[in-house]
Amino acid sequence: MCRLLGIVASESTEFALVLRDAPRSLASLSHQHPDGWGIAIHDKTAHHTHGARWHLHKGTERAAADPSFHALAGRSRGHVLVAHIRQKTVGSTRIENTHPFARDGWVFAHNGTIPCCKALREATAPERLEQITGDTDSEVLFAHLLSRLDRAGLTHLGDEASRREASQLVASTAAELRGKDIGAFNFLLSDGHTCFAHRYKRPLFVLERGPEDPVRATRQVTDATTLVTRWTHRRRAVFVASERITDEPWREVDEGTLLRIDREPEPHLVTIGEERVAS
Repeated sequence: MCRLLGIVASESTEFALVLRDAPRSLASLSHQHPDGWGIAIHDKTAHHTHGARWHLHKGTERAAADPSFHALAGRSRGHVLVAHIRQKTVGSTRIENTHPFARDGWVFAHNGTIPCCKALREATAPERLEQITGDTDSEVLFAHLLSRLDRAGLTHLGDEASRREASQLVASTAAELRGKDIGAFNFLLSDGHTCFAHRYKRPLFVLERGPEDPVRATRQVTDATTLVTRWTHRRRAVFVASERITDEPWREVDEGTLLRIDREPEPHLVTIGEERVAS
């Protein structure tokens, strides 16, 4: 098993708490998930010639023991985070097998195991298979999802109509794969504007923060440790994770559910297929 973490926030947000400092941070959880780590950050205020982009960082060491992870976690901030720590089941410990994977503006992280990828490969476009650099089941699943988006002309989502169409396509693809019982596949899939979160055969939890929530600037973790949460009362955010990382009111996502989290006009959570805002 691996561990996933996704955050979509209305303001540029510091991620040190969930990556490194909280009692159930990814660094802490990496003691049971030692086979590499990855952090993808999208910040709409950080522009280059083509606008905002993903900043992707990876390592093959246990996150808790890697100075690079700690240094990055301490200074990381942005509007969208997709992070992962790996406990390998398919594929060796090497950087090509470390999540999140990034391609054509999308990032993807997977928790679970797909024992046989033959049928998945057969249903994936050859050009997407050629882009695979590692030997994990996860990267094959990513290539398959991108193939489905390609065929529908939804690789680049520019408006609400295309995002709704992509939501239905990802939902139907996930349902099809669940019907074939290909294995366990929780995943996060994001283009920096929309993040999809899917649960199947692994735990997944969600937390929503808004202006109406009480925000504790500090919290005592142990007699010797106080955590500082730099969080404004204007900020809205949605968190998705494999575990309840903090002591806040996380709720468990129902099995077989696909969630869609849009960043704008402000982060909000929708359960695909139910046509309602999740509460």
